Amino acid sequence: MKTDIDIQNHDHFSFDLWLTLIKSHPEFKTKRVELFSSFFDVKKPIEEVAKTVKYYDDLCNSINEVIGGNVDTFEIYLLILGSLNIDLKQLNKDVLNEFYQKSEDLFLEYKPVVIFKELHHFFDEIKNQGKTINILSNTGFIKGTTMRKFLIEENLDQYIDFHIYSDEIKCSKPNPFVFQEVKNQIKNKNLQLEKILHIGDNPIADYKGAKDFGFSAHLLKHKI
Repeated sequence: MKTDIDIQNHDHFSFDLWLTLIKSHPEFKTKRVELFSSFFDVKKPIEEVAKTVKYYDDLCNSINEVIGGNVDTFEIYLLILGSLNIDLKQLNKDVLNEFYQKSEDLFLEYKPVVIFKELHHFFDEIKNQGKTINILSNTGFIKGTTMRKFLIEENLDQYIDFHIYSDEIKCSKPNPFVFQEVKNQIKNKNLQLEKILHIGDNPIADYKGAKDFGFSAHLLKHKI
């Protein structure tokens, strides 16, 4: 496995997901916009729906990173629908749950693409040295529960000692609380912070966030 990630000098490895290990299926976002438009009976051109979905997806990601909190998936839906002039009074949590279930089905049909080369082999290499792994991911449209299902389907879950998703702990990287949660869940309580390596693609949320907390950090730059 050719990688510049330093396995030897670290004992625990924390991985971001999006644009670190995986990227969206090329058709998924288009299919999700079509589902959004049809499910909520949006009377706007599909291009406008797509633009609105992307705008609020990006905005809420930025809010999460700046504030360190977590904008709920259903809040993102309501921001989009309000902007598209849908009457929010006709909606309730059951309707939003039904839509989420449909979008999860779509996500697992148009599964993300693994971009980290020879990922199973690399995880094997880490685990064979008696070292541990976690996933640490900010979430938006796709909740942690869905990501777990995907990782099980990809036979990746077997390598992961624990998962941390922003929708489940209600805060997002680079909030130091997130990295404290990683430290809390590592079984070896005597492990020095610099022996924990966080790997991600985001210079602020992943690299600076981990470094500021005291972890080692590796900024991954894929040619996508």
